[in-house]
This record gives sequence, C-alpha cells and structure tokens, in this order.
Amino acid sequence: MARLLAVLLLAFCASAQTPPFSIDRVLGFAFPTELTAAPDGGKAAWVSNLRGVRNIMVAEPPLYRARKITGYTEDDGQELRQLRWTPGSAAIVYVRGGSANPALNTSGVSEDVWLVAPDGSAPRKIGAGSSPAVSPRGDRIAFVLGGRIWLASTDGKTPPAQAFQSRGECARPVWSPDGARIAFTSGRGDHTLIGVWDAAPGALRYLDPSTDNDREPAWSPDSRSVAFLRIPSSGLRPVREAQRAGRPWSIRIASAETGAGREIWRAREGPGSVFREVNAENQVLWAAGGRLVFPWEADGWTHLYSVPVDGGQAMLLTPGAFEVEDVAPAHGAQEVFYSSNQNDAARRHLWMVAAAGGAPVAVTTGQGIECSPAPLSGGDAVALMRSEAQRPLRVAVRAGTEVRDVDPAAIPASFPAASMVTPQEVTFAAADGMSIHGQLFMPPHPAARRAPAVVFFHGGPRRQMLPGWHYMDYYSNAYAFNQYLANAGYVVLSVNFRGGIGYGMEFREALRYGASGGSEYADAQGAGAYLRSRPDVDPARIGAWGGSYGGYLTAMALARASDVFRAGVDFAGVHNWATELRIPPTEPDYKPAFDSSPMAFVEDWRSPVLLIAGDDDPDVQFNQTVMLAGALRKQNVEVEELIFPDEAHGFLLYRSWVAAYEAAARFLERRLK
Repeated sequence: MARLLAVLLLAFCASAQTPPFSIDRVLGFAFPTELTAAPDGGKAAWVSNLRGVRNIMVAEPPLYRARKITGYTEDDGQELRQLRWTPGSAAIVYVRGGSANPALNTSGVSEDVWLVAPDGSAPRKIGAGSSPAVSPRGDRIAFVLGGRIWLASTDGKTPPAQAFQSRGECARPVWSPDGARIAFTSGRGDHTLIGVWDAAPGALRYLDPSTDNDREPAWSPDSRSVAFLRIPSSGLRPVREAQRAGRPWSIRIASAETGAGREIWRAREGPGSVFREVNAENQVLWAAGGRLVFPWEADGWTHLYSVPVDGGQAMLLTPGAFEVEDVAPAHGAQEVFYSSNQNDAARRHLWMVAAAGGAPVAVTTGQGIECSPAPLSGGDAVALMRSEAQRPLRVAVRAGTEVRDVDPAAIPASFPAASMVTPQEVTFAAADGMSIHGQLFMPPHPAARRAPAVVFFHGGPRRQMLPGWHYMDYYSNAYAFNQYLANAGYVVLSVNFRGGIGYGMEFREALRYGASGGSEYADAQGAGAYLRSRPDVDPARIGAWGGSYGGYLTAMALARASDVFRAGVDFAGVHNWATELRIPPTEPDYKPAFDSSPMAFVEDWRSPVLLIAGDDDPDVQFNQTVMLAGALRKQNVEVEELIFPDEAHGFLLYRSWVAAYEAAARFLERRLK
C-alpha cells in the first residue's frame, strides 16, 4: 500500500511540475538590437534592453568591454533605435520614443532625435522626428518629421528647420558622400519617386520619374549618380495571395545633376520577378570596382548577386539551397558579410564573399546562431550577435579566429541557463502531405504518465523559429516561454509552418495561404496529429498558443479542431482577414478572405481561450480581439482576457511581457493539467 501511494504521489508531482525559475528570471537578460559599427576607431554601438530599461552601449578596441553611455532608468516603453555614428565617431545620433504610451505617462510621449557622445556627457535633444542621417561633413543632421525632410546642426547652435517644400511623403534621407546633396523617397500613394535636394543652390529634382515605386537610393562614390530599385505598381489594392511571379523589377541609375536615368538590369520573368528583400541598410550596395550588389530570388532562394554599373549579366555570389538574411558591406566595400542558413538550415551563421565574385568564406560555424554582422573599421574584426540553445542573444566581436562576448553582464548570474533544454529538430507531415519542420522542447524530467503538450505558432508569418534563442526580441521572448513550459512539464512543439522563411520561395509563398485559403491550417492539423501519435503525450491534453499571425493559427486550430486543441492562448491574432485587410464586401476576394478566417468557424469553437492584446496596436486591429470575444461569448465559449491599455502589438513594457506570460502559464495549467 505504501508503495502504491508513493507511485501515485510521484505521478501527481510529475504531472504538476513547477519550473525551477520564474518568468521574470528567464526574460531578465539584456536583449541587444541596433548593432552598428563606427566609421573609424574600430568601435561598435548597440541598444541594450534590460527588463525594459533601454540604453546605448559602446565597445572599443583593444579590450572591447561594453560600457553604457546613456542613463535611462525606467521601464517606460520608449524605444531607442536608428543609431547613426557621426564622422570621426565622436557621437551617436539616435531616435527615442514613438506614439505609443503604454506606461500611461500623463505628460504624453514624443518621438525625438537625440545626440550623445561616448564620453559620458548627457544626451542632447536635436528635435522631434525620426530617420536621422548625418552629413559626411559632420555639420548637419537630416531627419523626417511630418513627411518632410528637416535639417539641424550637430552642434546645436542652429535650431531644426524644414529643408524644402515638396509634395508627397518624404522618407529615408541619404546624404551624398561629398555632403552636398540628399536623396530621399517621396511616396505619392500609388507610386513613389526618388528625389534629390541639392543643398547649396536649394534645388530639388526627381530622378527618372515613372508610375512605379522607386526605392532604396544608393549614391555612387563620386556623388554624381544614384542607383535605385524600380518595383512595378499597378495602382490597385494589393490582393493577399502567394507572390511567386509578377511584373519584373529592375535596377536603374540616374544622374543626380540632371535626373536622367537608365536601366542597367532587369529581373527575369518567373521566379525572382517579385522583389524579395534582405536585412540591410540598403537593398542596393554600390560596391568597389564599379559593381552593384543586390538580393535576387532567381532560383527560388534569396541570394546575393552583383552587376556592373554599366549593365550586364548578374553574377551569383552565394550559390546553394539556402537563404541570405543579414547583409553588411566590409569597409572599402570590396567584400560583403552576410548571415544565412547555408549548410545548416535550422540556424544562422556568418559568411563573407567578394563583390566581384569567388567562393564564399565561412566566418562562423558550429551549433550556435550568429547574425547581424557589423564589420569594424581599422582591421578584419567584425561585431556580431550570437546565441545558443541555453544562452540568449548577445553582442560579440570576432577578431582573427576568436569570438568573444563583449558584455558578459548582459546575462545575469540569476539567468537559469542550466535549466534550458536543447530543442530537438523534428519534421512531420501536414494534413495535405507537405513536410513541415519544427523544434520539440521536451521536459527535462520526464513524467510518470503521459504529459500535456502545447503547439506554438510564430508570428510574421515571414519568420523561422530556431533550435536556440532567437535574434528578434518578440521571438526571443516566445522561446523563453517555450522553455518555461517545457520545465513546467509540457511537451512543446514549435512549428515552422508554410508562409515562413528559411525553406525557399515556394514554401514562403505558399499557395492559398492566409487570406487566400488558410492552407497553413493543414500544418496545425499535422502538428496535432504528430503530438497525438507520441507515446509520451496525452492526446486529451493538447493546447496551442501564438501571437499575431501565430494568434491567427491558434484561433484557427481552436475553431476548427476543438477536439484536438483543448485550450489556447491567442496574443493579438487576426480573426477576420476581410476586415483586417479592409477588403470591401463588393470585392471578389472578400468571401475567400472571410472563409479563411477563424470567424468563419466560430460556431464550431468549443475550447476555452485566453485573449491577450494591447489596445493601441498599430499592426493588427484591436477590433479583431473585440470581435472574436463577442462572438465566442454568444457561443458560450469560456473566454478569459488580459488587455493592456495603450500597449502596442509587440509589447513595449517589460512588465507587460511578464504579466502576459504569467497569465498564459496559469491558464494552461488550469486547462491542460
């Protein structure tokens, strides 16, 4: 009898595991963003977000030890971004704030351009605005305010003033290398122009204007020409469907002095005819040797190519069945650094290739994840970000063959690295037979009976979850919560569903995905079937969670398969594509969009759900959550809510994330355990 009681007690304890760490501990590290290299001196700067307190950090040779140069102290939801070094690396210009006020500051909030020196002096406000660009002469800062280009002096002696009058929405100012002109984009609704403002005479001209969308201006080294992309425009409302082919895009070069332009290269019909961008300061790089480097998807994979500025055939720089993601030119622009999943489809590593061609060279390898290369001046060192399964993203410097973390304090001693499980890479069949990849988080202490399980759907959908800490803050937080759930005794399956990146153009541009048919629901079905087939999973205790696009798939799973997915947590999901995309009811794609939505199946929804959202969401209409909650209550479905007033889509307050995940953990505990 005593032995039976012991076995029953063990089974009960195993089924109600308590993680050896809190949500706060697993989220409480300094997440880095905005890594940028100085123009000289070998310095690097980035933004560190420690429990919602954002500050700018700097590291410099020879020791490369991180130090803080701003003194912000509050979890106030005010972002720091768009870091720009001044010439001589004497100061950093940055943007702080925005329109969201999740901390409910009764004085209000603003979006402003600031300047701070690395010597520890207090930051100085330049003026309201964003998108700063520092003149190569170091005397002026251009920025955007109210769709117009403004100018201010770097020394603060001249107040900001509008540079010129113009139509359209001005954006992305870029100084010419000689500091005499500014190129910018001018949005006109159904088309976009490239403008050039000549500072000395105050002249304004538009380069090679057309009815299409011109973007990504890149100056020639002699400041006389501008290269840019021309993306075809139909003038019609875009339809949300797979974009595997279309009218081909092109690259053009125009004279900054006359505006006359010419086409130097055009994409082929078919794969790659629709432009696919990479993460870069500009999609067109004017490299050394008179070549332009750019991304193209001609073979169904996102690669780098180069073409002579006089025109000709595009040269493939990064051949293989993989995708290029982050791109940054080396100093002198002879070579290009990039991150990709080359030879390691589940991760990211850094590579380097010459703009003139040649075999790419591996910069990093191994079981970790490396991204965001920032080549440092004055040598062959490169700053980067890296993570592993156990340790979150942090800034490092590679000098020679050594890669060294520069801010060890970013991950505090209290961080539960020893409790982090290593996710298993798995594949399973979707309901329609497509092969789907994912990561499986297993509890570190197996239960005496079958465990509850949770399926996680990422957002985007142009994302890929990895078998390690993610390089984007939203998904780093999601990885942390999946680790928490695994330590709480759940089997967690993170699904890289169709529509995501990492597996080529046809997978990303999946047929009938999203509003054009909801085909990724087949991946949710496959995930449920995979977990139900596992002998260590209790098929009666499977739930789902996800945010944004992942909230959409969570809602689809609960609406269409309540017998499989018994409970779910939906962070700011899309629930009616027709209203989210503002499709007029008279349009032919209105009904397919609605039929691809959870709201179309709400009468079949029986599983309880926790809805979490901020009501100042600029990305997904808050009404999507309001509408679903009302419809479910009419069906007598159990609905719980956690609403954050004035909070954004990706929560800006650290305490919002902690509260949301704690509520999600309690909800899943009640419903699945």
